Amino acid sequence: MRIRVVDAFTDRPFAGNPAAVVLLEEAGFPPDERLQRVAGEMNLSETAFAHPLPRGEDADWALRWFTPAVEVNLCGHATLATAHVLHSAGRAGSRLRFRTRSGVLTAAPSPDGTMTLDCPTAPLTPLTEPPGLSAALGCEVLTVHDTGPDVGDLLVEVHDEDTVRALAPDMAALARLRGRGVIVTAAAHDTAAGYDFVSRFFGPAVGVPEDPVTGSAHTALAPLWAARLGRDELTGFQASARTGVVRTALRGARTELSGAAVTVLDGRLLTWL
Repeated sequence: MRIRVVDAFTDRPFAGNPAAVVLLEEAGFPPDERLQRVAGEMNLSETAFAHPLPRGEDADWALRWFTPAVEVNLCGHATLATAHVLHSAGRAGSRLRFRTRSGVLTAAPSPDGTMTLDCPTAPLTPLTEPPGLSAALGCEVLTVHDTGPDVGDLLVEVHDEDTVRALAPDMAALARLRGRGVIVTAAAHDTAAGYDFVSRFFGPAVGVPEDPVTGSAHTALAPLWAARLGRDELTGFQASARTGVVRTALRGARTELSGAAVTVLDGRLLTWL
C-alpha cells in the first residue's frame, strides 16, 4: 500500500507540518485498530486515510485523521496534504470534497500554486482561566476561549509575540487540562514581517507534545484575530521549530485556510496486519 509524507503549510521541504497520507482503493475503512497502529508507526502529528466515494455522493472521498494516540475530529494540515497528493497524482478536478467527522470539507488549487481549504469556523466561547493553566504555560494569560466540539482546544491569548516564541510549557500539566490541546497566540510584533499573528499548539493529551503547524487551530485563530484587527483576511505564522504560514479568510460560518505543500517521501507500506 502506497504511503506518502507531505510537508504542509510550507513551500520548502523539511519545514511546515509533515502528514502521512494513505489512499485506500476499496470502499470503506479497515478496522480502527489497524488505522491507529499505522498512525503510531508513522509517529507524525497526523496520518490521513482516504477512500473514494461512489458518484452521486455528497463528497468525492471519505477522510479520517489519526494522531499516534487517537482519532481527531478535524485536521487542516493533513487535509491539505491529502488534497496535494490527489492533485499531484491527477486524481482531482478543480475542487475536492472530503466527507469527514466535521462535515464536508472542500479543497481547491489557487492560481499561485497553493491549496485553499474550506472548513467550519470554530465557535469561540470566553472562559474563566482554568486552574493551573498559567503555571503550566509558564506565563501570564490574557484571555481564554473554548473552540467548540470540532477543534476541541483551549485558545489562549498572551501578551506578545516574544512570549509565544519563548514558551517551554510543562507538558504533563497541559495534558491534565480538558480538551485536545492548547493554542497560544499573540499579535505580530510587526506586520511588515509578512504575518498578522503568531501561534503555537501543544497537544500532549493526544500524543502531540507540540504540533509544527495546526490548520484546525486557525479556524479558531481566524475569528479571534479578525475581531481584534478588523480584517477578515489575515496571515498566521506558527512559531514552532519547523515554522509554517497559514493564510486565513473568515467567511462567516466557514473559514478558508490557504497554504503550500511539498511531498518529501513516497513509499510502500509492506504490512497491513
